[in-house]
Amino acid sequence: MKYLPLSNNLFLINRKNFVQRLKKASIAIFNANDEFVRSGDQNFIFKQNADFFYLTGIDQEQSILILFPDCPNPLYREVLFLRQTNEHIAVWEGHKYTKEEARAASGIENIYWLQDFDAILHSIIHYAENIYINTNENDRYAHTVPYRDLRFLNDLRSKYPLHHYERSAPIMRELRAVKSEIEVELTQKACAITRDSFIRVLKFVKPGVTEYEIEAEIIHEFIRQRATGQAYSPIIASGANANILHYIDNNQICKDGDVILMDYAAEYANYNADMTRSIPVNGRFTQRQRDVYNAVLRVMHEAKKMLIAGTIWNEYHDEVGKIMTSELIGLGLLDKHDVEKQDAKVPAYKKYFMHGTSHHLGIDVHDFASRYTPFAAGNILTCEPGIYIPAEGLGIRLENDILITQDGNIDLMADIPIEADEIEELMNS
Repeated sequence: MKYLPLSNNLFLINRKNFVQRLKKASIAIFNANDEFVRSGDQNFIFKQNADFFYLTGIDQEQSILILFPDCPNPLYREVLFLRQTNEHIAVWEGHKYTKEEARAASGIENIYWLQDFDAILHSIIHYAENIYINTNENDRYAHTVPYRDLRFLNDLRSKYPLHHYERSAPIMRELRAVKSEIEVELTQKACAITRDSFIRVLKFVKPGVTEYEIEAEIIHEFIRQRATGQAYSPIIASGANANILHYIDNNQICKDGDVILMDYAAEYANYNADMTRSIPVNGRFTQRQRDVYNAVLRVMHEAKKMLIAGTIWNEYHDEVGKIMTSELIGLGLLDKHDVEKQDAKVPAYKKYFMHGTSHHLGIDVHDFASRYTPFAAGNILTCEPGIYIPAEGLGIRLENDILITQDGNIDLMADIPIEADEIEELMNS
């Protein structure tokens, strides 16, 4: 890991909060993510299972966590299993956690090698009535390949068919949505690294640079500051490319007179930022570009005001849609007749603003949370309105990360330049 060691107090508290929500006589089992083959002799870079990391702080493959608070043997109430290293692994793959290092990282005292897992599990599982399994229930994801926890569930059912099987996901959905102070600090660190990369880009961009050169400037700053890397595949979309919402080719030349939409952010210690900025290639917005830019910015400012505890997801997005509709009328993209005859299920503004305004943010960029639970203190959400005009080769989106508190909200990216005048000043300094 490139990031600095984290306090294991975060994971101690997370496990405590989790086991308090288990039914009596329950055992919960969490697996690290699979390793995925990239080619004949390579794997993709390992990315830890978000729930496993949330509970352990362990950033290593082939690891398993058992939580059994009612276990009659105190040694097995909280157990971490790790892949045991050897000379071959050390030479070909490098360092792996020692038991002492894993204790320091996780705060878990009882650590065994993976080869002991089956025997220990079998010795205690009969004293549990319920088995909690960690299935992926993020509603933005539909699995087509059975992942490790699903395969593990099938194996357990064949061995222990008479236990009651429960889902850990509803508990994790409740817990992960509300960020602790440490989690907020890690998110702020990712935002700070993202800010520095953006300042770097503002001083770099000029007509004739390529989208991939901008991407290279970004990743340089990320790695220099110990970021794990990109929070997601970066979008560096100049000109008409900005109208492709998930454009990641990043292979075109940035032309004089165009605007570049850049949606990218850093990941630090598995926690993510999420930022979008739109800047003029030549350092100056045209009047039309500035008008559209400021319209998006006004929508963003109004949307941020609604990101408070108690706000309902669907009602929030409906209200943002009304604000956007007014701005689109002001830009001449809609007229009142369009709005009067619109289909309520597909409002007229969706022609130019077709995605949602906010999503939860955390260990996953689109973090695990309920769409049907009111926003609460401790939630971190993005705020990302946009206007896309293919006929003009123009797309503008702006995005900051917002922490909801008991007293309102805090913009975690408030120090990242966003006003049009500020962008131009920095690009021309």
